[in-house]
Amino acid sequence: MLKVTTQQKNILLILLSLILLFLTVFIGWYFIFKISEKITHKKIIRSHEERVFSNYKSKVFGLDISHYQGMIDWKQVKQFNNGVAVSFIFIRAAIGKDEEDQRFTVNWKNAKKRGIIRGAYHYYRPDENSIEQADNFISIVKLEKGDLPPVLDIEAVSSIQTVKSLKIGLKKWLKKVEKHFKIKPIIYTGDSYYKDFLNDTAFKKYTFWIANYNKIKQPKHRKWKIWQFSKTGHIKGINHNVDFNVFRGSLKELQKTTIK
Repeated sequence: MLKVTTQQKNILLILLSLILLFLTVFIGWYFIFKISEKITHKKIIRSHEERVFSNYKSKVFGLDISHYQGMIDWKQVKQFNNGVAVSFIFIRAAIGKDEEDQRFTVNWKNAKKRGIIRGAYHYYRPDENSIEQADNFISIVKLEKGDLPPVLDIEAVSSIQTVKSLKIGLKKWLKKVEKHFKIKPIIYTGDSYYKDFLNDTAFKKYTFWIANYNKIKQPKHRKWKIWQFSKTGHIKGINHNVDFNVFRGSLKELQKTTIK
């Protein structure tokens, strides 16, 4: 059996102490770095949001929500933290061919009560029948005078059909919804998605609501009417991240686009 001398014990204790010290310092710096990184990221996001608010002072701003925002204290949803009024709000109504957003009904009613110009959108599933999806949206949404046009939210490509076939389906949804509500729908999509799949004559006459969260002056799609410029916004009355949007026009111009 090996005997450990007092000197060896002392050396082992010193080594263990050094290892513990190293680990403590490493873990401490790691968490400091992560916290600093998180704070920096938040500052970048806030500065981007502030820049958009500043660059579009003469325009109007709004939100879009779904059940992901949870219960909302609608009495507090009046203005952004910088004092700019919440002029409009888009609310998710339907998903695919057979789903309704869990909080659509309550959100839809409360937006009306608060006097905020409201609009309903449909999350399109590219692998499901377009007419069935249109029927689902129509069965859920009852637009009234002063409401915004219906919105088709398309963000993904199909795994079972070609892009050409997908476009045909999108057109069918748009035409059926337009025929029912007597107003041309708005198309919501990402900047890159528009460039890759929707930048053709088939969708030329539609108003586009474009999502792009990068530090840019405006979306690449030059004819955008609404820009979703943040997906991590914070506002009183909503305890979760929420999307911020700017309408490329005045309040009067926004009102002109609504149901008459």
